[in-house]
Amino acid sequence: MSPEPPVDDQELSNPELYLNRELGWLAFNERVLDQARDRSWPVLERLKFLAIFGSNLDEFFMIRVSGLHEQLQSQAPGTAPDGLSAVEQLARIRGLVVRLTQAAVSLWLNELLPELHKNDIRVRSFAELSEEQRAWARAYFRRSVFPVLTPLAVDPVHPFPFLSNLSLSLAVEAENPVTSERRFVRIKVPESLPRFVLIAPQSESSSRGAEGTDYVALEELIGGNLADLFPGVNVVGCYPFRVTRDMDLDILEDEAADLLATIDRELRQRRFGAAVRLELSPGVPDRIRKLFLEKLEIDEDDVYETAGLLGLSGLLALSQIPRADLHDAPLVPRVPHELSELSDPFAAIRQGDILLHHPYEAFTPVLTFLRRAAEDPNVLAIKMTLYRAGSNSEAVRALMHAAENGKQVAVSIELKARFDEENNIGWARALERAGVHVFYGAAGLKTHAKVLLVVRREGHELRRYVHLSTGNYNAGTARFYTDTGLFTIDAEIGEDASELFNSLSGFSTSFNYRKLAVAPVTLRETVLSLIKKQVDRALAGQPARIVAKLNALVDPGIIRELYRASRAGVEIELVVRGVCCLRPGLPGISD
Repeated sequence: MSPEPPVDDQELSNPELYLNRELGWLAFNERVLDQARDRSWPVLERLKFLAIFGSNLDEFFMIRVSGLHEQLQSQAPGTAPDGLSAVEQLARIRGLVVRLTQAAVSLWLNELLPELHKNDIRVRSFAELSEEQRAWARAYFRRSVFPVLTPLAVDPVHPFPFLSNLSLSLAVEAENPVTSERRFVRIKVPESLPRFVLIAPQSESSSRGAEGTDYVALEELIGGNLADLFPGVNVVGCYPFRVTRDMDLDILEDEAADLLATIDRELRQRRFGAAVRLELSPGVPDRIRKLFLEKLEIDEDDVYETAGLLGLSGLLALSQIPRADLHDAPLVPRVPHELSELSDPFAAIRQGDILLHHPYEAFTPVLTFLRRAAEDPNVLAIKMTLYRAGSNSEAVRALMHAAENGKQVAVSIELKARFDEENNIGWARALERAGVHVFYGAAGLKTHAKVLLVVRREGHELRRYVHLSTGNYNAGTARFYTDTGLFTIDAEIGEDASELFNSLSGFSTSFNYRKLAVAPVTLRETVLSLIKKQVDRALAGQPARIVAKLNALVDPGIIRELYRASRAGVEIELVVRGVCCLRPGLPGISD
């Protein structure tokens, strides 16, 4: 296309040129739901995607919707780049969430349940169980569920109970047969028990074997045995409900003398965050509904009625039923021969840079390299950043082993990695006990870079081995997430890695990176300069192209420069996994 004339910032700041970040996130989650709708997947894979859709939606309310509520409460002025205010965004979010939730429930009830049934996996209501199955279920309830339950009545003597984040509960309306007085009683569905109970009567008509397997949801099992919990009382109604709370940490690091202790304390307080969503099954009496609104301090717009299963994320356990015929074939990642268990990783990296593409290539060479470094007598120091190490981290254990072997080990742990804070606090304390130097990065920022630096004595010189990654040092998620990792002994990258660790530990305030682009110091400027370089090529009549793969694209300044590049004739291809605020295909702007 021929280059367009220059355009000013005011024109490129037009709200019509931008997509809304929050609505874009919901569009991303609908693509997850689309995977559950895709009939080419085996049914248990579709079930897994439906569970992920539910889990994603929970996090959206805990973080993004809660942020909009906080913006309203603080009366902070301003709008999103697309021109929508917080009130307008919340209204549109509600409409989209209602539509997506109805679609998800319909998919579960009308497609996935029948498809499971066809494959001899039946999820039944308590009323649908056979007489023999109900007898077994009642015995299981008395033995394994009843002792765990605590019905909490609400009356002048008993206050309204605290409802923890994402906990599934039953709202029971009980009536005194003598006085006809009705009370609201809350029963929490125990998270310590399986969400779906396998019904297993021991007889020829067992639910196992050729006849398949029958499951009942735990809330259904409890609801079917309420007479045991309320002897002598009439149960008028039983309604599942679920509360979502604000779960974002608000840490004032400048006022935190001990960041580890501060975040540990905030984690304990987080479960008391403000309610931002109430999910109700239909038919809840107005009296109970009004009680929820009053005690949770929420509006009707925060209430979502759902006719199906509450807490779709709970389907993840059901999706893991060991039926190979109902799962996709497992991916067997390739291990590059030069990084096999028997090879010398240091020698392999000295031969040339090695790029790994996970999960198609295995993550084990990274862990092997780290373990070899921990054992190698020539390795003097290991430095590493940890963002989401997980609850069972081979990488962390290798670092502890290296410290025990007398090596200098320094680790930057991101305590503010959302929903992994507790794991990271535990690893930080374990690493310190092993003699590792632990630090928590720059105040006010998250350390999201994934870097491993190994310093090794070779002859009369020291050589830096560096691993750079887009993914976390987490062997579990590396089997599922698409990421790249680079092994190199490039001297300038090695020096840059040392500079980066010095800045993270607080030693250095001078940033003189040679090859790495590091946020927030040089990354944004580097991206802008790379875009401008392609613009200059296009204006000079040379081939000009930008290909970018990103998790999200929300920065208005970067988007404006991409619009300018498009107008100048640069061919642009963006692969954006999640939120994208750039609006593609606009004539004369983003063709």
